[in-house]
Amino acid sequence: MTETGVIRALCRPGFEADAGQELVSRAAEVGGYGFFVPEAAGWIRFELPGQAAEPVMRAVSLRNLVFVRDWYSGIGVVDPLPGEDRVGAVLEGLRDAGESGPFGRVDVHVPLGETEEALPRFARKWTSPLAKALRGAGILQGNPDGDAGAPGLEILLPDFSRALLARRDPALSSAFHEGVPRLRMPGTAPSRSTLKLEEALHRFFTTDERERLLRHGMTAVDLGAAPGGWTWQLVQRGLAVTAVDNGPMDEALMASGLVTHRTEDAFSWRPSHPVDWLVCDIVDRPARVVELMAEWLENRLCRLAVFNLKLPMKQRWACWQEYRARLEESIAASGADLTVRAAHLYHDREEITCCVAPLTRSR
Repeated sequence: MTETGVIRALCRPGFEADAGQELVSRAAEVGGYGFFVPEAAGWIRFELPGQAAEPVMRAVSLRNLVFVRDWYSGIGVVDPLPGEDRVGAVLEGLRDAGESGPFGRVDVHVPLGETEEALPRFARKWTSPLAKALRGAGILQGNPDGDAGAPGLEILLPDFSRALLARRDPALSSAFHEGVPRLRMPGTAPSRSTLKLEEALHRFFTTDERERLLRHGMTAVDLGAAPGGWTWQLVQRGLAVTAVDNGPMDEALMASGLVTHRTEDAFSWRPSHPVDWLVCDIVDRPARVVELMAEWLENRLCRLAVFNLKLPMKQRWACWQEYRARLEESIAASGADLTVRAAHLYHDREEITCCVAPLTRSR
């Protein structure tokens, strides 16, 4: 079955409704009217009747989405996927859809968080013969590792009986596989929360932006810092950090000489001079954290900010709309040229990570 006007989007399992509501709202803002259907754990199908998917994806931009990690434009569905010749069925499905490539690589996906090993094990073993057949048919070209600038063929397997075929446009989709950067826990970092900030820096900033905006000699404040997972990321980049928390900081981190520990309440402490960065991973009511961030921004106590918000379970998208408006109001009052963005990162759980910065990246 050929698909037109279909976007296949990936999100964290359990957040399919939030991602779908976001797509409906964002697409409507650019004249794309559609509906969503949860298809598997962490997957949704967003349909745009009578419209092409990619122009809407381009107008919305993945960088402006919170709950969608990555997305692809639909090609077709192979249903049923026969047990005897699955590779041949995929080739036939591509031909029926009029899709001849060329693609730079092929990836096979299973539902996110899949606990049964049989389907992921099959997907790993199936990828190699599938790629060989696609290469033989001229649909897959280039080196086996793929061409970073070429479109990718994405095959989503909700189970053993169906294959969802989609196209990944590198100009529209995430630079990371399934929108998730593969990060290793640093051996000297004091807590796993350090990965949240590291992922945020990769998600919100290009390499050039990170080098320009995170330089030796800059200053930062970490609210709710203990034991220092986020402070560690800033110190590694040469920033001098004021860590505000009544709890103890990691001894090795304090020995760096770049950290000043203030044992005070993070909601009431303020710096004597503006700083370059404000980071905050306080677990508290999101409205209270937003008001704290809004005050810092409105009074221009920081140039950039990264912080987490734990959204209420039933109204995540609606609440984020409200909080974003409040932050934008504070920025407008300050006169600063800043942009508000947010993302539900892989290393987040129920919270989202927000970024306020002078961002200029196109994707």
